[in-house]
Amino acid sequence: MTFTLKAPVLEGTLVRLEPLGPRHAADLALAAEEERGTYAFTWVPRAEEVGAYLDAQAARAATGRLAPFAQISLATGRAVGATAYWEPRSWRAEDRLDAVEVGFTWLARSAQGTGINTEAKLLLFRHAFEVWDVSRVDLKTDARNSRSRAAIESVGARFEGVLRNWSRSWVPGEEGRLRDSAVYSITAAEWPGCRARLESRVASRELGKSTARSS
Repeated sequence: MTFTLKAPVLEGTLVRLEPLGPRHAADLALAAEEERGTYAFTWVPRAEEVGAYLDAQAARAATGRLAPFAQISLATGRAVGATAYWEPRSWRAEDRLDAVEVGFTWLARSAQGTGINTEAKLLLFRHAFEVWDVSRVDLKTDARNSRSRAAIESVGARFEGVLRNWSRSWVPGEEGRLRDSAVYSITAAEWPGCRARLESRVASRELGKSTARSS
């Protein structure tokens, strides 16, 4: 028996992560088209491609190697992006998860910088470390994507190096080419400190919203 990834519902104060499905198509089509200037290195479908995108993620999920989520803004109730667990790895026992990647992440422009990404990472990391008891969580991005790299570093992941010609490029005009991937990780030993920092950042965001509402 090998470990099969599944997408549980994970809910915080800003975002709910729920299994990605056809019901999210309309929201994601709007989210993806808000303003695409931040997607230069990221796989984000156009509005007319959302159906095929959902089918592709469902096909990956059927293999047990991907657990895709819709990111639901609790402020609006709308899907504002997607993320996933990816590439489960087991070394000590086939039915025990030792490591997993968090990836396939994108957010609508209006959801960026709102704290949703921070809390989504907190929810994903917490489930991986505290429910699945993994030893590490990986994150990867195009080595040229300084925006994504800064976001990954901001949630406490440590840079490990660059894997050259590691995966396909998503940059327009680079079809058929490979990219260099910057690799980051969080280990189980680092998780308590990382969790405290993420919880503090989410709490600060909530405090700021409360102050704004009362002023």
